[in-house]
Amino acid sequence: MNKLIILAALAFGFACKSQQNVAVKDTSVQAYELSQYIEENEIKEMLYTYASDEFKGREAGSEFEYIATEYIRDFYKDLGIAAAPGTQDYYQLIPQGTYSRLSGDANNVVAYLPGTDKADEVIVLSAHLDHLGVHNGKTYNGADDDGSGTIAIMNIAKAMKKASDKGIKPRRTIVFLHVTGEEKGLYGSHYYAENPLLPLENTITNLNIDMIGRVDDEHKNDEDYLYLIGSEMLSKELKQVSDEVNNKHFQMNFDYRFDAPNDPNRFYYRSDHYNFAKNGIPVIFYFNGTHDDYHKDSDTADKINYPLLTKRTKLIFATAWTLANRENKPALD
Repeated sequence: MNKLIILAALAFGFACKSQQNVAVKDTSVQAYELSQYIEENEIKEMLYTYASDEFKGREAGSEFEYIATEYIRDFYKDLGIAAAPGTQDYYQLIPQGTYSRLSGDANNVVAYLPGTDKADEVIVLSAHLDHLGVHNGKTYNGADDDGSGTIAIMNIAKAMKKASDKGIKPRRTIVFLHVTGEEKGLYGSHYYAENPLLPLENTITNLNIDMIGRVDDEHKNDEDYLYLIGSEMLSKELKQVSDEVNNKHFQMNFDYRFDAPNDPNRFYYRSDHYNFAKNGIPVIFYFNGTHDDYHKDSDTADKINYPLLTKRTKLIFATAWTLANRENKPALD
């Protein structure tokens, strides 16, 4: 009798372990399969619009920032993705005078997908919507900086909404945060961190995308790469998850050369993830490095590598989806 009980217990334990392994595998495979909703032709069409002269460089606090925020807002409205709580029609207003370099009112645009059984835990995907505007008669359209990140997040959101409409919903809540004023001093992300729409203490990760549409000089002979910054500074587990997703499904060459607080370029401090990291939230900053058109009027949509931008967007989608659906949030070190 005791022998039978032991055998039954061992069989039950093996079955449970097998089910857990299947669940883990399904989450990983599911993340990759759902990333295929992201389409290169749609990314290209959207970025040609967003980085066109019509938007006049999207300077924060200007009338042309409003054209950009309206474009982003209407995209989420048309998809049926909800405005984040506490916004006014998807806008988080930053009043004129809040920051010295804002010449007028400015707005973040914030949408979200509520989670299911872990809805109180939040993942924030961020990209800055602004660029440098018009100076000396030249329009700085910022196709890579950060049109690429903006359009990437919008297409990630669309893929997640398609999954949700099919009944495949994220366990954790996902926030799509389009911040303004990055070029003037990380204003939009600073304002969000000071006035969070969902509690910062419940925010488990920030994945920030700033310039992922080009190839820098270091990788002319190795275009299938991406710089990752900050991924293990607060959580080694976050880097592990990121690496596992990439190694299993994408096999991109992750370059960590800038992944240090004392890097002379100080990239860790120069984009919107930093306002989350300084509040103890694990981050990954996705970045293609600078190039000859960085902060010039020649940063235009025709110079974007669209197949590469699409692959990078799919990778970030799969990483976010995996983080949203795994059992445990990344442990802090």
